[in-house]
Amino acid sequence: MSDEPQDRRVDRRAFLARMGALGAAAALGTPFAASGSDGLGSAGLRMSGLEGAEEFWQEVKRTLPTTVDSPAELTASEAAALVREGTLDPMELVEACLDRIGRWDERYLAFNTVLAEEARSSARALNVEGDDGGLLRGVPLAVKDNFYTEGVLTTANSHIFRDFRPEWDAEAVRRLRSAGGIVIGKTQMGPLATTRALTPDGQVTTVNAWTPGNPSVSPGGSSSGSATAVAARMASSSIGTQTGGSITVPALAQGLTGLKPTMGRVSLRGVIPLTYSRDHPGPIARDASDAALLLQVMAGPDPADPRTLGLPPVPDYLRAATPQGRPEGAKIRWPTRLGVLPGWDAGDDPAASGRRAFLREMEAAGVRMVEVTPSQRWNELSSSLMNAVRLPERTEPFLEYLREDVRLFGVSLNSWMQGLFLSADEYLKGQRARHALLASTLDEIFGQCDAVVQSGHVPFDMIGLPLLALPTGHRQTEDGPRPHGILLGAPPFGEERLLSIAAAWQARTEHHRVRAPVLDALREARALPPAGASRGRLSAEDVAERSQ
Repeated sequence: MSDEPQDRRVDRRAFLARMGALGAAAALGTPFAASGSDGLGSAGLRMSGLEGAEEFWQEVKRTLPTTVDSPAELTASEAAALVREGTLDPMELVEACLDRIGRWDERYLAFNTVLAEEARSSARALNVEGDDGGLLRGVPLAVKDNFYTEGVLTTANSHIFRDFRPEWDAEAVRRLRSAGGIVIGKTQMGPLATTRALTPDGQVTTVNAWTPGNPSVSPGGSSSGSATAVAARMASSSIGTQTGGSITVPALAQGLTGLKPTMGRVSLRGVIPLTYSRDHPGPIARDASDAALLLQVMAGPDPADPRTLGLPPVPDYLRAATPQGRPEGAKIRWPTRLGVLPGWDAGDDPAASGRRAFLREMEAAGVRMVEVTPSQRWNELSSSLMNAVRLPERTEPFLEYLREDVRLFGVSLNSWMQGLFLSADEYLKGQRARHALLASTLDEIFGQCDAVVQSGHVPFDMIGLPLLALPTGHRQTEDGPRPHGILLGAPPFGEERLLSIAAAWQARTEHHRVRAPVLDALREARALPPAGASRGRLSAEDVAERSQ
């Protein structure tokens, strides 16, 4: 096994050609939902299948908290380690999460379906299995409601799918369950994954776990419910999808670690589509260890999703997320050059202070800082492609529903209509510009560094490169503390690099361990508005403005 991360060993030009072919594939059309459940499985489902697994589990056990108020406070990695040791009963963990959902979710509205009896049944089955189970044995997971779940309503918070019960699991969900994960519920989301969690008619649902009394504070993008479920400790971890920031934005908004993988690394089979060439499934987790654990299971080829085929083999993400050395002096696993954009850490606000602290700690951890100044051409390309490609790709699979009844789209109708009015030449020019942006990024950005700080998610969402969001501190507001964080990008298949940076940072700091205020304590400290009161409604114009 090479000691270099995968991003050093892949042919970046091959990825450039692959993304060009992906744009052509979008024009050829893809099935709305590939059938069946014939996936190849994932490297690393079993605990014994990875070279870095033992080192990973030893590190998790070494840093376990001495006491917790409830098993629901454990991270996914901590819970899995204790279940593996036989000191935590999966049923006890599931019941702890269900108890919190029962007490608190009327306020948070993170879930639109809670699978209490199914989760209990899965936990009982794990208790009698008698073998080592899988990497996620007994871990309660929240799943965004655009992932197919067999026999369970999968609505994407849309009138179109209000009665839809799939006959099979999305490939990502199948892998999580095969690894012993327990789906505890389906989470609220923006209608068809377009904005923060809303009903199809625009009523605000999910609130930010840090400000449950103020629904005007956004919980993030369309994976809002998945993030709130984890931040409020109602699930150990979760999965979401990102087309325009919907993993990384909720993670930043709620003090979590969100990872959007390289395009194709995780199968999209069984995910209700938004944009064929920009949809990415990934974890929204409490820390880098949990993100690595989920990605290890989710990643891999799927014969029914051509985006996943012909890629480099899935590497050992657990090893990448295991910091080197003692926590207070943790070092980066591989020599790493971190690109820093001019002015990225400027300012005197808490977020800027957090960015500077991050750079100092990473330098102490052995990361070399490199100033990267994108060209004017890169800046222009990265800000001009939002609609020309994504909106036509969004509209085409839903044409039959537009013809049937436009009211099915509720407040998210505008963006689907806009896709109808973009011309073929605009679409082609957008595809060419996106290809040019990817080529420019690989040459002028990653010709100088191994990972780069980012000011926003848009450029890397457009070109399929991995992004990781992580917390760097908290600021005080009139509603109480609110988290802030940073966004890191990497070249194709650079997830190991991102996880190693996050692991070193989180070993040296405690920001990821700071939890959202406990709802019961808030209720005692001050009167909160009645659950569901004055949550507000977004108009179609609001949704169009904020849409991915």
